[in-house]
Amino acid sequence: MPGFDIAWILKSVPAVIIGLTVHEYAHAAAANALGDTTAKDAGRMTLNPVKHIDPLGFLLIVIAGFGWAKPVVFNPENLKHKHRDEILISIAGPLSNLLVGILFFILARALYIFPYFNDTEFGVAAVNLILSSGIINFGLFIFNMLPIPPLDGSHLYLTFLKTVNPGLMNAMYKYGTYGLLIIVLIQSRTDITILPISPAIQYLSTSLIRILGF
Repeated sequence: MPGFDIAWILKSVPAVIIGLTVHEYAHAAAANALGDTTAKDAGRMTLNPVKHIDPLGFLLIVIAGFGWAKPVVFNPENLKHKHRDEILISIAGPLSNLLVGILFFILARALYIFPYFNDTEFGVAAVNLILSSGIINFGLFIFNMLPIPPLDGSHLYLTFLKTVNPGLMNAMYKYGTYGLLIIVLIQSRTDITILPISPAIQYLSTSLIRILGF
């Protein structure tokens, strides 16, 4: 985890803002496309980061590597296919971060063609900053797709559990949040790896670098 590294904070802030904003916008846009205007009516279907950023959650992402944005609320009763549509809305956010990460890598590769961006100190630093922004969005994608409540990945099965056993679903939300916090704290303060987030980010990044021919 980056910790209180001023250089890292300065480099990561723009990427985190972009990542969180696009993530929540994607949730809202998906809900609107599937028939529920709750998020749109609340002003959340926008790329204005002020509408999406939770100050404390944002600060924790920057300095500790985990955090949150303001959650987008939708009404399942307005969806035509509740289970399917809830899953689509949930995964729209992480998938948007995957797409943004890929676009950052493509941009870096496009700039790298020019001598200025591969043969000068500032140019190389700019390319590395863009790649770092892509890596941060890959991290948001992988982290949020973990099947642990309340992360988006948990909706792949919780949307069905809500119908079968709502009490168990509520308990999993409650204790899943505590469990996730404990896991993140352990990984950030020790050498113990419980969730292979960093290896997954590295694999995704190196694979894309190889594909793009860096």
